[in-house]
Amino acid sequence: METRPLGRTGADVGVVGLGTWQLGGDWGDVDEATAGDVLDAALDAGVTLLDTADVYGDGRSEERIRKALAARSDRPFVATKAGRRADPFEAAQYTPENLRAWVDRSRRNLGVETLDLVQLHCPPTAVYSDQRVYDALDAMVADGAIAAYGVSVETVAEGLTALEHPGVQTIQVILNVFRRKPLEELLPAAAAAGVGILARVPLASGLLSGKYDESTTFGADDHRNYNRQGEAFDVGETFAGVPYEVGVAAAREFTAICGDRSPAQVALRWVVQQPGVTCVIPGARSVEQARSNAAAADLPALTDAELADLERLYDERIRQHVHDRW
Repeated sequence: METRPLGRTGADVGVVGLGTWQLGGDWGDVDEATAGDVLDAALDAGVTLLDTADVYGDGRSEERIRKALAARSDRPFVATKAGRRADPFEAAQYTPENLRAWVDRSRRNLGVETLDLVQLHCPPTAVYSDQRVYDALDAMVADGAIAAYGVSVETVAEGLTALEHPGVQTIQVILNVFRRKPLEELLPAAAAAGVGILARVPLASGLLSGKYDESTTFGADDHRNYNRQGEAFDVGETFAGVPYEVGVAAAREFTAICGDRSPAQVALRWVVQQPGVTCVIPGARSVEQARSNAAAADLPALTDAELADLERLYDERIRQHVHDRW
């Protein structure tokens, strides 16, 4: 698999990684055996970056990664996230003591002395401009608890604020065929600063797989059911903020543009070829999905005509619903 430098971390990572939210929860149940098989399949297919968080299944995702890696000789780059354990969820909770406690818990969950990368996990907006938070992260780099840190953001503005702080090594942001705004300012600014970009929600919570229609239902424990209006967290994390019926209709046109290729693979390939992207991090709930996602790295680049068709699709169907919100 093609690799790219992950900002200034010193690590080179494959252009397709694996997001592991679904291995912890909020996407329906994935048992431990299946989670281990998915991780093995992704790594065997060339994935070298895993993205997790301390709140995915209250640590279950991190623990499953530790168990899966214990039996392997190869070790991928593991990026985790911290901050959503704040209770109440407010900027005042991002103290040095809490940050340290969250990081130490992830170190135990993952079974490592030094975390490869810790990302602030979409905290309240005020946190991105709080120098005390970055000072605390710098202190943990200095004492070896973490090797590097970055941020995960909901909005382009939050990402641009984070870039003002020189210790930030990576920015994780939603980027897909239905969420294009980061291409305008954030990705060029990150590239100029030598900051890596991890692109999440690349399939718009599955819409871009072309498998859903207006009658598709999701389980009670699946965020695609319970967070459609942002009831639990930012609505932009569910179907990339696109109203479901709008997204299903647009996905049909997207599938037609893909022709005889896998829509999911084309959607991932689109992200990979955007200038400034380091790694796209789709999730997978099965071995087949993990292998298919990794194989998207080998697809030929989309043509100029196809890129123009996808931009037109966004402008006509999607832009009005998402562009000015994030």
